[in-house]
Amino acid sequence: MGTGATSDSDRNVTRGSCHCGAVRWEFRCEIPDATICNCTACRRYGVLWAYDYDGGAIHIEDPTGALTAYVGATRSLIFNFCRHCGNLVSWRGLQANDKGQTRIAINLRLAEPDEVARIPLQRIDGLHSFEDLERDGRTVAEVWF
Repeated sequence: MGTGATSDSDRNVTRGSCHCGAVRWEFRCEIPDATICNCTACRRYGVLWAYDYDGGAIHIEDPTGALTAYVGATRSLIFNFCRHCGNLVSWRGLQANDKGQTRIAINLRLAEPDEVARIPLQRIDGLHSFEDLERDGRTVAEVWF
């Protein structure tokens, strides 16, 4: 394969990294949507989340041990930050669901804008009801800045 070529296995892989590059992530399938949430944490962090489960499509590389954790006030999530540049990389649930799966999410704002621009937004009212709101047709590109 020549320089710049994309293999079939790379077509549905989205990549991101913290600002300093110490931590990287991959989402190894098509991302169905990006969650934008108004809870007390997400609105302050300004994040867009893509979800899966531990051992699934999300793979986080932290070869130098740069990630540091903050346990949210609800004690249901761990937020993972790069200790060097401060970027919020991911969160991980603290409890497995009834199928034994643990939810994990990566911050899509750490990807290249063009790679995630067309992903549809799913709004969630994390402040009051924790319910999904009706989709309004917007994509990541429309809330990028």
